[in-house]
Amino acid sequence: MSDTNSVHPALFFRPADTVTVAFAGLLFCLVMIFFRQIPAASMLLVIYASVIVFQCALVRIGPVTKTLRVVRDIVFPVVSILIIFDSLGLIVHHVNPQDLDHLLIRLDWLVFGAHPTVAIERIMHPLLTDLLQIAYTTYYFLPVSIGVVLWRQGRHAAFSYFVFMILLCFYLSYIGYLLFPALGPRYAMAHLQTADLPGSMISHAIQTTLNQLEGVKRDAFPSGHTGIAVTALVLAWRLDRRLFRIFLLPVILLVAATVYCRYHYVVDVLGGLVLVVVTLVIGDVYYKFWEKRHGHSASDNA
Repeated sequence: MSDTNSVHPALFFRPADTVTVAFAGLLFCLVMIFFRQIPAASMLLVIYASVIVFQCALVRIGPVTKTLRVVRDIVFPVVSILIIFDSLGLIVHHVNPQDLDHLLIRLDWLVFGAHPTVAIERIMHPLLTDLLQIAYTTYYFLPVSIGVVLWRQGRHAAFSYFVFMILLCFYLSYIGYLLFPALGPRYAMAHLQTADLPGSMISHAIQTTLNQLEGVKRDAFPSGHTGIAVTALVLAWRLDRRLFRIFLLPVILLVAATVYCRYHYVVDVLGGLVLVVVTLVIGDVYYKFWEKRHGHSASDNA
């Protein structure tokens, strides 16, 4: 058995590297299994294989320059998430063609005795819509902001742990989309809404941009916005209480926005909170296993 201490630490697969390769590999296998049902199967195989190859190359080369370190630590994880998320629209309905909106709508009704997005129409206001639409977009910057702060502080162990947990949460949410495809209330319940969301040019611009960028992914359950934002907030509490205080209110508003802005059912939000718990439990178990196996913390691998 080779001594791990004889290998340069930069050449180890960190937990963040491993989870990306594992999930891209899972999707690669899924596309192979359903190759005939997926029209874009060949392109998807190239995409997932490329993610795996680039990730392995970054590990093999190591952070020999500051630019490569930035690419490995920040740029590639972000790009991987974006590429994989965008690819889901080409897979989900070919692998699991039955949308489950009717079940999610039913669950909301059983809990509240009403359709939450319809009931919320009573408190709709243009200023509230603008505020919550803006809060909703913080999802796209929140994890990166916290990660960059930790990275610039030179807290390599904290940064590696944070990136791994966020990536794990993203990938687990993607598995949820594959297992429980749903459009969300903005599509499935449009016929029940009696009025459009009021708002200024700001909220309308945000809605239009998100619709164009995200398209129809059937990504309602669980609420990835809730899962990622709350996971990032919990990690901020663990790693930097100052960041926790800064992002607490935006995260609360973001979670409220998921339902008010008709992106999610309330049960999606509850699913997102379950996702947080699952991420933290699985992530902590694996991360501790990885540290014990390699005999050092992730900071040694920075």
